[in-house]
Amino acid sequence: MTLPATIARPVEVRTEIKRSVFLASLTPVTSVEAADAVVASIRKAHWDARHHCTALIIGPHGERQRSSDDGEPAGTAGVPMLEVLRHRDVTDVVAVVTRWFGGVKLGAGGLVRAYGSAVSAALDEAQWVDRVRLTALSLDVPHADAGRVLASLHTWVDAHGAVLDEPMYGAVATLGLRVAPEQVEAARAEVAALTAGAVEAVVGETTIVDRPRR
Repeated sequence: MTLPATIARPVEVRTEIKRSVFLASLTPVTSVEAADAVVASIRKAHWDARHHCTALIIGPHGERQRSSDDGEPAGTAGVPMLEVLRHRDVTDVVAVVTRWFGGVKLGAGGLVRAYGSAVSAALDEAQWVDRVRLTALSLDVPHADAGRVLASLHTWVDAHGAVLDEPMYGAVATLGLRVAPEQVEAARAEVAALTAGAVEAVVGETTIVDRPRR
């Protein structure tokens, strides 16, 4: 199952529709408390705006979701913003769209489009970070063989989208790599082949790892 992505850093995009200014701010967060702090900070910075509508999704699978219309007609701001976040499959982010009213009413449909489009435009400008599950493997290799095994592992890792950790050198060289759970047995077989069965890759924990999208 593919995990939702997130964004690497805050992003802001400003749009203007019928003299109303919409400033969409997206910020990566890992808790509701952190999201609330971001919203409070934006409210303080843009105290002269009429609305600060919000939507947030938090958790590895987007378990926690919330939105607010902040004075706009019910369902015309926060919900459309949240729907964009859901549709773009992003989590651990809070979206705030700050509106300075320009004197022309947009109507319910216009507001829905304006707030949804503002978040979508900000997501288009964001640096995305994919999240993947990787299982850790470690292997202890004699120093005399470490260079050859490490070079071969580099090749295997590049071909399979895995991650090679920095080696640690003590009485032996401890090499670590992280692979997709479904590639564990293939990686262990590769290690066995490289070392003629003399070294066994020990399976560790499976964790969620952030990987910047290229």
